[in-house]
Amino acid sequence: MFKPPALSMTNRPVSPRIKALKVLVVDDEHYMRKVTRTILTAIGVKTIMEAPDGIAGLEMARMHLPDLIIIDWEMPLIDGAQLVRMIRAPGEFPAPETPIIMLSAHSDHWRVVESARIGANEFVRKPVSITTLESRIIAVIERPRPTVQLKGYYGPMPRRLVPIDTDDRAASISALAKSRL
Repeated sequence: MFKPPALSMTNRPVSPRIKALKVLVVDDEHYMRKVTRTILTAIGVKTIMEAPDGIAGLEMARMHLPDLIIIDWEMPLIDGAQLVRMIRAPGEFPAPETPIIMLSAHSDHWRVVESARIGANEFVRKPVSITTLESRIIAVIERPRPTVQLKGYYGPMPRRLVPIDTDDRAASISALAKSRL
């Protein structure tokens, strides 16, 4: 008997990779963690962990090694940008290549640029929609960019090579050339 594939709330078939994800949501606002959890459940994610702040998020990320981390920008103690920098520290964090989606209620241009410069895979403005979050998750999980280490940067290959400083331009171009071989 034919069994149609399970559909997410956006009427897309639920990818087995999405179902199998372990996702950590780090946000100091309980309501936003609940909204994000509801969206993740609706798109088919089965394993969702939550942390109420950056310190707890870092500990949970070390202990559980999630497949994806969704981080709020503004949190007390350790904010989202600091947390991304801590995760993107090879030798100090066990899985620095873990995909990261940064959430923020502010979409100032500098935040979007800074998010990319510190190594977040994607930036999503709150309030987040189910379609937007699902498309960003699919992008980082099913079409990942290679992880690169350049002077002062560790994270996904930038979409556009915007050098962090002049010395990085040559390294960026070299990394891009190698990735296209």
